[in-house]
This record gives sequence, structure tokens and C-alpha cells, in this order.
Amino acid sequence: MKKTLSIVPCILMASFAWAQTALPTGTAVKMKLETTLATFSSKAGDPFSARVTDPVVIDGKTVIPIGTTVEGRVTKANEPRRIAGKPTIAIFPENLIFPNGDRLTLNATLVDTNAGHGTDVNREGQFKGAGYDGKDLTEIGMGTGGGMLVGGLAAGGKGLLIGGAVAATLTVSHWLGKHRSATLPAGTELVMELSRPMTITATSASTGQ
Repeated sequence: MKKTLSIVPCILMASFAWAQTALPTGTAVKMKLETTLATFSSKAGDPFSARVTDPVVIDGKTVIPIGTTVEGRVTKANEPRRIAGKPTIAIFPENLIFPNGDRLTLNATLVDTNAGHGTDVNREGQFKGAGYDGKDLTEIGMGTGGGMLVGGLAAGGKGLLIGGAVAATLTVSHWLGKHRSATLPAGTELVMELSRPMTITATSASTGQ
């Protein structure tokens, strides 16, 4: 009888280990944002949520089902005060909440979005909005050149320099006053990759169906 009892825990432990699935670093998790994030309204510490849209499947088994919730927080949201800068949003996922209510810590990095229109995700996982483009810089140049022309006609060479300086200041100030915001509306598709391995049990991965 004692031998039988000693064997049972070993069987249970083996079954539990068999029910676990390890997800390697770099595993992609696709989701859809449920919270609108924007540089003009969001701030560091604000929460966000998303929902998994594609199942994560390993060896034919679904380990992260559709509908799993991703919760996290904003770590950075700023708009540039320089022409060369770009508006930036950084987010940090913290938890996976499975359909059965189980929670797991999530360590992942944003690698892509479907935002488009000159946006990008850098190597640090920060979402970069569209900055000042070539058209903007051309208009800045035209504004500066126009000021130089008017100043030159009015006062000769000296006026040319003064006019250019005044126009440059006014034009650049005008463009810097036009804030370029980065926005990730609710419904935006995000792709995150695990930044460290993750172990999921069959119970957590169950869809409850």
C-alpha cells in the first residue's frame, strides 16, 4: 500500500509536466487594441488593454486562444518640440488573462502595428508617429526664402539677411506650433514578441468550449 501511495504523486507530477507548454523567446502574439492611445491625451502609467486575435499554436496545440486579454500600461507618450523629432508612444504589457480567468505575467515587446501613414516601431518597441516630412521642410525653406526676397527688395543686402532671419524664425515657430501627434486608436492591430520564454499549462490555454 505504501508503494502505491508513493507512486501516485509521481504520476500526478508527470501528468502536470506533460500538460505544460513552453513558448520560446520571439514568439509572436497578434492582438487588437481596445484602448485608444495618443501622445496628446495619454501619459506614463495609463493602463491599456488588447485582445488576442490569432491563436498561438505550438505542436498543433492552442496555447494562447483568441479572446485572451492583454493588460499593460503606457511608459512614454510625448510630442517633439524639434523639427527632427517624432511623437512617441511606448507601452509595456504586463499580464495575459485567459478566457478561464487564469493570469500569467507577460514579458513582450511591440514589434509592429497596422497604423501606417509614416509610422514605425523602433528597436526599443516604441511606436513612432509621422514626424515633419519633406513637404513640411520644403514649406519651411520656401517661407525662409520668401522672407529673404522681401527683405532684399526693401533694404538691399542687409535687408536680405534680416528678412531671412525673421522669416526663418517665424516659419520654424509656425511649424513647431503645429503639433505632430502619434495615435493608436482602439482597433489598431499590434504584434508583440515574447522577450523571454513563457510556460503555459493546458488548463490556462483551455478556451472553455
